[in-house]
Amino acid sequence: MISPSMTQALNDQIALEGYASFLYLSMASWCDQEGLEGCAQFMHRQSDEEREHMLRLFGYLSEMDAHALTPAIDQPPHEFSSVREMFEQVYAHEQKVTAAINQLVTLSTEQQDHSTLNFLQWYVEEQREEEALMRHILDKIRLIGDGPQSLYYIDKEVEAINASQAEGGDE
Repeated sequence: MISPSMTQALNDQIALEGYASFLYLSMASWCDQEGLEGCAQFMHRQSDEEREHMLRLFGYLSEMDAHALTPAIDQPPHEFSSVREMFEQVYAHEQKVTAAINQLVTLSTEQQDHSTLNFLQWYVEEQREEEALMRHILDKIRLIGDGPQSLYYIDKEVEAINASQAEGGDE
């Protein structure tokens, strides 16, 4: 049995993951407009991954005989001043998601909801990996620089990282 407060908290997480999916989709569109094909592919994959995270939560609530709610999604930003700013926003959003997952873990511990605590461990690991990946990309951008000529190299680096991630590798 899952508590009403845990059900609400997991539904809030569904909304956060849904927003992330739309945010990354919006970023993919911006990258396409800027001619950053590698970055666009990366953001499309990230968007799909966030949708999967949302659906995993949705399925868990249904499995626990709780009511999963389809969230209303706010319009994400669609303009960015630079590729660096865009990835800084991604990193900040991933940190926000990590904090939310940590709050869910704390709530499940307080409620002695062992099933949900076990379920959330996958998200704890996933968020560690996501934050590390975004820091890695930001490090590459800082090394390369983000001037007009640098965009080509940034795009190629992100394209290579995307290919590695799509194959299941850690980059």
